[in-house]
Amino acid sequence: MRYLPLTDHDRGEMLAVIGAPSVDALFEDAGGSLLDGLVDLPPHAGELQVRRALESLGAKNHAAGAGPFFCGAGAYRHHIPASVDHLIQRSEFLTSYTPYQPEISQGSLQALFEFQTQVCALTGLDVANASLYDGSTAAAEGVLMASRITGRKRAVLSGGLHPHYAQTIQTLATAAGMVIEALPLAVDGEAAVADSIGPDVACVVVQTPNLFGTVTDVSAIAEAAHAAGALLICVTTESLSLALLKSPGEMGADIAAAEGASLAGALNFGGPYLGLFSARQQFLRQMPGRLCGQTLDADGKRGFVLTLSTREQHIRREKATSNVCTNSGLVALAFTMHLTLLGQTGLKDLAMLNHAKARRLARSMAALPGMEVLTPRFFNEIAVRLPVDAARVVERLAADGVLAGVPISRLSRGFDDVLLMAATETCTDEDITAVTKAIEGVLP
Repeated sequence: MRYLPLTDHDRGEMLAVIGAPSVDALFEDAGGSLLDGLVDLPPHAGELQVRRALESLGAKNHAAGAGPFFCGAGAYRHHIPASVDHLIQRSEFLTSYTPYQPEISQGSLQALFEFQTQVCALTGLDVANASLYDGSTAAAEGVLMASRITGRKRAVLSGGLHPHYAQTIQTLATAAGMVIEALPLAVDGEAAVADSIGPDVACVVVQTPNLFGTVTDVSAIAEAAHAAGALLICVTTESLSLALLKSPGEMGADIAAAEGASLAGALNFGGPYLGLFSARQQFLRQMPGRLCGQTLDADGKRGFVLTLSTREQHIRREKATSNVCTNSGLVALAFTMHLTLLGQTGLKDLAMLNHAKARRLARSMAALPGMEVLTPRFFNEIAVRLPVDAARVVERLAADGVLAGVPISRLSRGFDDVLLMAATETCTDEDITAVTKAIEGVLP
């Protein structure tokens, strides 16, 4: 058959190499038959019936814009101008592929070059790549990069690092033979990192604002890391904060990894996301992913190229510094368009507006009986301790159309009474009043 090209002989040869006598024996560790009887799925139906069934399922979702929305925890809702969505759907952007041939990919390469320039300006570091998959994989690539630079195999993760980022780092770095030490989750988790830096540490990974929204000046941690010969990796899950707070470069970070999706598009069930990655100039040749450079052609005209592209899958393969083979090009373009439309002043004004909304939210939460705002310094996200289980409060309010935030218990064990609440420019004063009254109504 056209789509089932393997013969019994082919399967037999593969099983012989694996050392399994049969296909059933190969899967016996799964616990008996993988398919015992019919699959519990509805019988076949016509196209119209299937569409109606799916639409009824979709109608059960509560969209972020359908009511008060205070969810964050690494995924933030911002207003994206309609012009951004319109422009990225132009065919030359929407259908373009990896620019392997620079002479016919000048538009794509220039867009990526401008993106890199913006990332450098935001993070305060010298060089940036043309994006990675998301913030968590960017952080993991940073840890691997630090190991290559220092020749060491141990990394320390702060207690404020998002658990999903920590898990991604653990998965990739452990496979590369590294030892990962993740400190216990804590509201002000960056404070204890410096005490864990030893002579065998390749890097320390900190996050600001961290999982609980706490903003930290990590300059002292950078000094401690450098004194021990280690690198500092600074993670940011809310890239808008870089417009207002001290940049990673200003605080002494060697590598910055951030999530840029919140400024590029709407929340879409977890994607597509956008990994921002930058580093100091001396580490350029150890950076993962693609780099776009600016040059002059034979006629002296400005042109763009993929530079240092011998690493990765093109030539070096197993000797490459990274095997990242693609980038989030379309999302990076949306990010660049949005920042270009805002400009430096507009971006800072937007960040100030976010902080003002969060301050109003914090005051409202602190005024409720039995409530405590745990985050000592914040940008647009706070952690609030409730006198009851946070997850139950979220579920009760969601039933009434109010999405109050993300319980910490969804991300890590413990902190069952702690709720993360993010307030962006999309939160109106009426939304803050509504969520305050709704929480007050379910408190004992």
